[in-house]
Amino acid sequence: MRRPLRSAALSAGLLALVGCGQPDAEFETTPQGSPAATSPGNLPGKSYERNFVFTTLLGDSTFVVPWLLETSTRPGTVVREARGLLNRNGMWEAFFAEEWETPPTRVPARVLPYGNLRLVVREGDALEGIVFEEGSRNLEVALGTVLTEWVGPRGEVFQLLEGSLYLSDQRVSGMVLDMARGSSAESPRGGDWAFLTSGDSLQLVIEGTAEHDSEQSPGYLGWARLDFRDLQWHDLTVEWTETSAFQPARRDVPTSWTISSTDGNVQGTLEVTSANVTPGTGDGPILPVRALFEVSGTFLIEERTFPVRGLFTHERR
Repeated sequence: MRRPLRSAALSAGLLALVGCGQPDAEFETTPQGSPAATSPGNLPGKSYERNFVFTTLLGDSTFVVPWLLETSTRPGTVVREARGLLNRNGMWEAFFAEEWETPPTRVPARVLPYGNLRLVVREGDALEGIVFEEGSRNLEVALGTVLTEWVGPRGEVFQLLEGSLYLSDQRVSGMVLDMARGSSAESPRGGDWAFLTSGDSLQLVIEGTAEHDSEQSPGYLGWARLDFRDLQWHDLTVEWTETSAFQPARRDVPTSWTISSTDGNVQGTLEVTSANVTPGTGDGPILPVRALFEVSGTFLIEERTFPVRGLFTHERR
């Protein structure tokens, strides 16, 4: 049986497990070159996202574990939020959800541990794994070799890695998306995004340039690794083809989409197979909403058809 990374017998200094209650460690856990890694200090009004998504296909079901991290700088403090969810056989479990504050820091985008969320860091300040421990429960997303990296027009960074998931005594191999992006009053945060795969042949990331508006859809960007080649699209159109009323937030949320590029080289359809949708808080009758969708569908790229599965995130403030 494989020993957890936190207790692996490695040479001194090779592995550091950072736990609750320790001060900010002097390591950088943001993809190199991203705006989150190079931002000039703790200016109020900035926000940083760091998302890790493990996915693999088990039989006819997608196994997805998203870790969604967000940091916001405010006068005199840094507000941090972390959520961990697991989707197996179409059933969602939110196993970690915490919000806390830390003092101002030169690198607010740095990923920090908290409570049952722990980080495994290898020598050279490279993030090696994300561990959740609660009593006898143990879940670890281990990050492996970087397969490719994409950088967006606003400096957002997407890294595609080999990965493994250790759930108690079970080990599952798959892919991990490591996503980092930042925003401010001058550059509002990006919109909905998706991470889709089709076996070993295709891995696809789609990102909205802005939050979805009720009057018109934002533009979308796309990146793909197809048969070990990198592809990119700056002109994707993503349209909602069906919606469902989410009464707790008094909003409609999408349940199916069509995706296309202006040149016709990309055509796709997606539909929701399972969902985790939660309302936010607010004063008005219409509330914020956060949705994680397990999706499946079909993409036509370079005149080849690919069945895809994965995660589609949707958020409206």
